[in-house]
Amino acid sequence: MKAIVISGKGKIDLTNVTDLVKQANQVIFSPKFVGICGSDLHYLADGSVGQSVIREPLIPGHEVSGTLDESVVIDGKTISQGTKITVHPATFGDKQDRIAEYPEIWPNGRYLGSAQYLPHTQGGMVEKMAVRPDQVRVVPDNVSLESAALAEPLSVGLHAIQLAGGVKGKKVLVSGAGPIGLLAAGGAVTLGANSVTVSDVLDEPLARAKRLGVQRRINVTKESLPTNEFDLILECSGAAPAISASFKAAALGATIMQVGMMIDQSIPLNISSINGKELTYRGSFRFKNEIDQALQILSKNPVISTVITQIFKAGDYRKAFEVAKDAKQSAKVLIEM
Repeated sequence: MKAIVISGKGKIDLTNVTDLVKQANQVIFSPKFVGICGSDLHYLADGSVGQSVIREPLIPGHEVSGTLDESVVIDGKTISQGTKITVHPATFGDKQDRIAEYPEIWPNGRYLGSAQYLPHTQGGMVEKMAVRPDQVRVVPDNVSLESAALAEPLSVGLHAIQLAGGVKGKKVLVSGAGPIGLLAAGGAVTLGANSVTVSDVLDEPLARAKRLGVQRRINVTKESLPTNEFDLILECSGAAPAISASFKAAALGATIMQVGMMIDQSIPLNISSINGKELTYRGSFRFKNEIDQALQILSKNPVISTVITQIFKAGDYRKAFEVAKDAKQSAKVLIEM
């Protein structure tokens, strides 16, 4: 069967891989749409993402939607062949009683399309996949398979919102208008934030944010963020200047959620206002079970699907990855398998 495979820095091909062998307690489905994530771009550009280094051919992709190849019984209910699904990409690791409610950070967990461990955990840019039934999520009737591929990245923002205690009635700033930031902004609007502001260094991503119903867009190369204003900041850029600016923009007693991943190195940050404002600064990693909420939000607010800017056929994978790394051209790029 065909799959898109990254075998090292700058090495990507559409090639034949070994046919799928179904294991016990697995269900087979056919991926239809797969989102290109920032981690996929890093695997191709650098051969690694942080400490996860490609040591064998890796099929990327953890933002997957498709259709079931067979019927499966989940929680006593039969899900028929052909049903539209997305999948929860995580296999949670070794349970830690001290943090039992945070399985997303238990050690030794696995994630689709990840080179963290050997053998690598293969992802969704392939003709057929096998997953556990508990990973299967049925897509609502009014949500397309294209939109369903957004459930995973939307869940990342929703997880940060959940950890922060919600957005209802709050003034929210989303720092960084990449795909995760845009989806987080759309989620915050849908969940009843008092207002949502999005900031970025480029006008093109900010134009996309307008379609999501945000109240304000700020290009920080032209205009400074307001000070002492926001009750909740979802920092989705991972850039040191943006993080420092978030502390100044935060209102008294506000919460700043670090959603964007940062490079593992020492960097200068100005967090001096953390004391005088009694700010909470907290990290957020992937998600737990927010993918169920993500599907509900996609059903309720179809405008979120405008975050998808391009869809490429699998044979155009090189062009897809090129476009996906250019924030002026694209937000979320999908590959149609």
